[in-house]
Amino acid sequence: MSATAEATRELGRAPLVGFVNALLRRASRESLPESPDPAVSGSHPDWLVERLRADWPGQWQDILAANNQPAPLWLRCNPRELGIDRLLRSLREDEVAAEATERLPNAVRVLDPLPVERLPFWHTGALSIQDGAAQLAVLALDPQPGERVLDACAAPGGKSAQIAERLDPDHGRLLAIDIEARRLQRVAQQLDRQGLATPNVQLRVADAAATTDWWDGEPFDAILLDAPCSATGIIRRQPDIKWHRRATDIPVLVQTQARLLDALWPLLRPGGRLVYATCSILRDENERQVDAFLARTPDAVATPLDERFGRASGAGRQRLPGEDGMDGFFYAALVRQG
Repeated sequence: MSATAEATRELGRAPLVGFVNALLRRASRESLPESPDPAVSGSHPDWLVERLRADWPGQWQDILAANNQPAPLWLRCNPRELGIDRLLRSLREDEVAAEATERLPNAVRVLDPLPVERLPFWHTGALSIQDGAAQLAVLALDPQPGERVLDACAAPGGKSAQIAERLDPDHGRLLAIDIEARRLQRVAQQLDRQGLATPNVQLRVADAAATTDWWDGEPFDAILLDAPCSATGIIRRQPDIKWHRRATDIPVLVQTQARLLDALWPLLRPGGRLVYATCSILRDENERQVDAFLARTPDAVATPLDERFGRASGAGRQRLPGEDGMDGFFYAALVRQG
């Protein structure tokens, strides 16, 4: 209230400060009647409410409610440096309420948010902030210690670091690509903080779909494509997504996702696997995108993911916002037949 009054003065409307204060005090005392329009009562744009009702007729109201709740703080331990039991014990000693989950072997959800500087092991690099749903994308990929792995849209770096943790430092290789140098710098900082920046972990500024510009011709064992998307699964973390995103953005994103899938698929070795993931909850970007790719790609086969990854959705799995305290995410695991 005081900040609004101060803003009124800064705008050169000092005589109106008293009126603004009175208006705000009255608004704080009186509750507005609830609107019958779900876009108004749920604080979402009309186009998105319509899309959610069409895609999730039995869950769309729960999605609106979840998007208006604060997101919990999820942590990921570097298993090379820190175990879950040790982290939980240290958090309890600091009187921080937290819990582990069987769905994620290296994750802890903090029940009472706090500044990262207060987290034990944060400054040693053994701990990262990463939502549980994002962690599941790397579990779906399941990189093995000696493999060559591509993280095709790497920023901000949480999944790149998670992959690097699972690779053998001497024999496993990771190439992390992002189209923006500024965003890739965040990946570098994440890897440096965790002590994962080694010669076998390489970063490259490139358009992942323009493979002739960066690929050396050596096939990958595994590719993670966490594709650009509407981000409709993480609105509770970034509420401005609701108002910055437009319905006209979706077809453009769908086209970009298809372009990436088609370009990256030939880079896999026979028997190699690609995980397509988004932080979207729209079927056009997820279930329908993967179904269309499978229909036009004869050597691509979907492999089943278990219930940890959410509800069945076409050839993949979908998590909706708030389920098990996680963000909304989609995953599909695809294998290239030899």
